This record gives sequence, structure tokens and C-alpha cells, in this order.
Amino acid sequence: MGAPKWALVGLSMVLMAGFAGCTPDDQEPVTIGLITKQENNPYWVTMRRVAEDVAKSEGVTLLTATGTSDTDIDSEVNAIEAMVDEGVDGILIAGTDSKGVVPAIEAARAKGITVIAVDTPVDPLSAVDAFYATDNKRAGEMVGQYAAAKAKELGLEPQVAILDLAPGISSGELRREGFLAGFGIADDDPVIVGSTDTSGDRELGKVAMVQLLAQTPGINVVYTVNEPVALGAVEALKDAGVDLGGVVVVSVDGGCEAIKTAVRPGDIDATAQQYPQNMARKGVTAIADEVRGGEKPSGYLDTGVELITGDPAPGVTSRDVAFGIRNCWGG
Repeated sequence: MGAPKWALVGLSMVLMAGFAGCTPDDQEPVTIGLITKQENNPYWVTMRRVAEDVAKSEGVTLLTATGTSDTDIDSEVNAIEAMVDEGVDGILIAGTDSKGVVPAIEAARAKGITVIAVDTPVDPLSAVDAFYATDNKRAGEMVGQYAAAKAKELGLEPQVAILDLAPGISSGELRREGFLAGFGIADDDPVIVGSTDTSGDRELGKVAMVQLLAQTPGINVVYTVNEPVALGAVEALKDAGVDLGGVVVVSVDGGCEAIKTAVRPGDIDATAQQYPQNMARKGVTAIADEVRGGEKPSGYLDTGVELITGDPAPGVTSRDVAFGIRNCWGG
């Protein structure tokens, strides 16, 4: 039997609680918790590392915890409760279940702890003090518009595969909604030949693409909720001997490695670049400022999104690969 989730979360916090900046004598000490979804996706690793760097420069003690996947709600709830017990001043959280995490958040706020949702909105959004994130619907619209324009340019009769995140995670749902709107189709449009959930995981993305290709070998437009899933889908397409020159693959994330190794050579045709560094940086400083006499964080902060491609589509505004590499994730 493996260790219980509480022990795993506790161990994670003990190991990572050493990221404390040196608080000047004239400043109020601040302790902040950061809860991310997993460590297998470089997106979340980047967010954590930037939060650690900012905490150090701001003289803040940072506690961090992470789950095992994009759907691991139990670890997040345990982490919130552990951080409340540790006496944190604020919590930054990327929720794995937009509704399921709300009771624990509300309990934390009832004890005077400021909570900022990062990346993924909670439901209702009023359950947190503030929300710092990409406009996920806009990100989906961008890649949807690109995919539609590129398919038209290539003379394709679209056969669309959709590789989603998971039910109950608002960021994935908003991206899908945006993609459909940008592509100009509805959920029940017959051009959608397959749709499946992947939990944002590369291997599950590959498995899903294999299954969808078995059902519809002529798939020529692939929407993926993030770049790990896109990389899995591309691997499956290559294994099946599909000519990627006749398939439009779009995604959301804009990570450095994916842009260099997949967008630049054209395996991923376009991606909507997010800026998780901005979420971490703004979140840590906002809570630190509040504790030290500033305003309480509130409302929505759009941390930006840009369409990155090495092969522009007619009529669609985009940035090139060089821009994507220079600015990946807010760097």
C-alpha cells in the first residue's frame, strides 16, 4: 500500500517549505501557499519555480504542494487544509476540479486567508478573492480561427478530432468552447469525428489519437487542450504514417521546448501561448503587498495570450516562433 495522500502532501510541503526569502527587519513576515496540479507538466514546474524566485526576492516564505495529475482533487483539498494549519497569509491555487475545491477554499477564507485562483477558474468565481489567468476562451478562439483558416488554405474538408482535458475543469471547458467558436462550428457539428478526454497527459493523448485514427483514418484537424497532449497526438500520427503536411494540429500552452521542438518544425502548426510566470509573479507580490499594508487582491487579471506559429494563416493575427521562444511562459 502506498503512503496516504496526507503524508505525501505533508512531505511535499516539508521539502519545499525551505524556499523563504530574507525578510527585512522593517517588513511584516509573509507566508504564502502555492498549490499546482502536478509536476509532470513543465507548465506547472515553471509556475512553481518562478513563485519560489519571487518569494525569495520579496522576503516571503513559500509553501508548495502539488497533486499527481490534472484531476487529483483530493491532494489539493488536503494541501489547502495543511496550509491553513500552517498559518499561511494567502494561497495561490490552480484547481483540479472547479467546483470540488470550493468548500476548502471557502473554509480558508473564513479564517481570513486570501485566496487567488491561478490558471483555472473556480465555480463560482466569487469563491476566491481574485483570479489571475489566461483568457482561456480567447486562447481557444485563436487556435480555432487559425485551424479553420489553415484548413481552408490547404483545401481540406475538415475532419476534426478534439482532445479535451476532463469534465469539471473550467480552463479546459473554456478552451474547447473557444475552439468551436473560432472554428465556426457547434458541439454537434458532423465535422467533429471524435472527441475524448485526456486529463492533459501526453500518454493519454497518444492513446486517444490512436483510437480516433482507428475510427477515422482521415482526421485532418486536431485540437488539443495542451502541448503534452499535442505531442502525444503527433507521435500517434507519425506512428500511423500520416503526412503531417496534410493535418492541422493546434494547441494551447506556448512552452519553450514545445515551440522549439514541435512548433518550429511544424509538427504543431500553432499554439496559444500562455504566461504562467506572470500568474505566479503577480500572485505572490499581490498577497505580500496586502499583508504589508497594501490593497487586498480582487477581480480578474488577464495575464495575456498570443498565437504562435511558424506558418501563418491568411487573415489570422499571429506571432512568429522567435517571439514565442523569447517570451515563452512570460520569460
